[in-house]
Amino acid sequence: MEDYLEEFVREGEDHVTELNNALLTLESDPEDDGAMDRIFRTAHTLKGNFGAMGFEDASDLAHAVEDLLDAMRQGEIAVTADRMDHIFAGVDEIEACLDEIEAAGEVTRNVRPTITDLRAVLEKADEPATGTAAQESTTEDVAFDPATLDADGDRVVQATVEMADSEMPGVDAMFVLEDIQETFDVLGAVPEIDAIEDGEYDEDFALALATDAGDVASVIAENGDVTNVTVQELDTESAGSETETTAADAGGSGTDSVGEIQSVRVNVDQLDELHGLVEQLVTTRIKLRRSVGANDRRTEEELDDLDKITSNLQDTVMDMRLVPMKKIVGKFPRLVRDLAREEDKQVEFTIEGDDVELDRTILTEISDPLMHILRNAVDHGIEPPEKREAAGKDPTGSITLRAERERDRVKIQVIDDGQGVDHDAVRTKAVEKGILDSAEAADLAEDEVAELIFHSGFSTTEEVTDVSGRGVGMDVVNDTVRRLDGSVSVTSDPGEGTTVTLTLPVTVAIVKVLFVESGGEKYGIPIKTIDEISRMRPLKQVDGEEVVTYDDTVYPLVRLGRALDVPGETRNGDGMLVKIRDTERQVALHCDAVQGQEEVVVKPFEGILSGIPGLSGAAVLGEGDVVTILDVATL
Repeated sequence: MEDYLEEFVREGEDHVTELNNALLTLESDPEDDGAMDRIFRTAHTLKGNFGAMGFEDASDLAHAVEDLLDAMRQGEIAVTADRMDHIFAGVDEIEACLDEIEAAGEVTRNVRPTITDLRAVLEKADEPATGTAAQESTTEDVAFDPATLDADGDRVVQATVEMADSEMPGVDAMFVLEDIQETFDVLGAVPEIDAIEDGEYDEDFALALATDAGDVASVIAENGDVTNVTVQELDTESAGSETETTAADAGGSGTDSVGEIQSVRVNVDQLDELHGLVEQLVTTRIKLRRSVGANDRRTEEELDDLDKITSNLQDTVMDMRLVPMKKIVGKFPRLVRDLAREEDKQVEFTIEGDDVELDRTILTEISDPLMHILRNAVDHGIEPPEKREAAGKDPTGSITLRAERERDRVKIQVIDDGQGVDHDAVRTKAVEKGILDSAEAADLAEDEVAELIFHSGFSTTEEVTDVSGRGVGMDVVNDTVRRLDGSVSVTSDPGEGTTVTLTLPVTVAIVKVLFVESGGEKYGIPIKTIDEISRMRPLKQVDGEEVVTYDDTVYPLVRLGRALDVPGETRNGDGMLVKIRDTERQVALHCDAVQGQEEVVVKPFEGILSGIPGLSGAAVLGEGDVVTILDVATL
């Protein structure tokens, strides 16, 4: 039963997300019949699923939402923002029911007040229809006119489906229809699909299907709730032929096959366990290679084979953990809509690149930071309509969430066309907070001013709001992203808007690093951040700082021993240079020696060690030694 409940909850969550987003589409365009059809069908499915699982109160709640939507769908009442508020409240209550079912296996909350509210909205409606047009049945019998069916060149058949006796004929029919719609293009139904799913049919119903398949009857009859299927071709040139298949006959055929299963569901705990085993395998491989003598050629060759196998397994597991962005961003349109309504602002929200994939751990971790950034964009960024108009801007503000893959990293941006960050206010607040003195604030470059918002407790807003609070959030965003081996930055043009950019790794844990030594301590630098390794070069002084030159380009020098306050003695005159890629940071690192490279399992620092500049985590080597992995961007 637990497996069924989990499947039911996951499916219900998807339906709620789909319902929210389709409702937003309808709210922006009340004449969008496609959105209305998606909404009504999803609400109807939720009602049926709750009823089938025995959650009657939740089913009644979904029914109340469905009835109000049906009145809009039939053109009896108009689609208004106030009515949509009530529907959204009903959807929120449905989501809360799903949360309770997942946590306790039952619904304990009192949903009756919400049902009463929805019914009251329907009863009070007395204005003429200005929304979507009513949709009436155009078919009175089980004969379809092919001329009215848009088959797009495909063969058209009429399938008459006889159903088994049931106490819930509507629910059974709904599942049968879902199976049919996954396989065939349904052009029409008698009675209408909504009526069928309400159980408003005698013993059978008819469907017009566009298909070139020859086994229509047997495919439909595979469903256990179907007792008989009659298929008749709808053709203007011939009377057609009929075939009849009973459920008992559906699977004996040598020409019919279920087909290969293309995907399976994997519990995330099992996936995490598999990922942990791969990490152990990588660590064991490192230990094994270090323990083998350098002259044992045969063992070395076998280890090379093990490397290939481990790498392939590692890549496979990493790919299994990748999840598309849409899994978390699906709820964001509703979030922005509610915040804008609360603040009396007009906002157009756009999502781009929601098919970009990230490791599920990273995706889960950045969900809350992204929500906070969006809250800030609505609360602090987008101006009220009258203020935007006075500034010569469109009264409707724009917020865009954009994700794109760049090699082994993903860049996520939240872009708004609001009032931007007030640089003077930021400088003043930085001085008040003691982050900078007056001279430092005055000398701070314009492109660095906005970055000050990442300091703990920093805010230029005096009024505490329920939306963003005050001085809490952006420092947490920064800490979370850096803990994931990512970076966050902000750019802003006063009066024009703000862009917050998060750069994150696609996957976590296993990386190839270069081992370097400074003052007797060993450190790891991710290979992907390194551009060049060389011996020490002549030094120059620029504004009192040490620099080195590569191809006429000057790079600041960072001595690891000093930067990390290494207690041992470090070499100042000679040693090695590690030049970092310009895309990461324009800098060269000095170390005493370079000791080779290796793949390691990196564990990010937690607790008081998390967020320390220059450090991203630690790795355990084959001998059990713990090596610190550097974050060159913050070193």
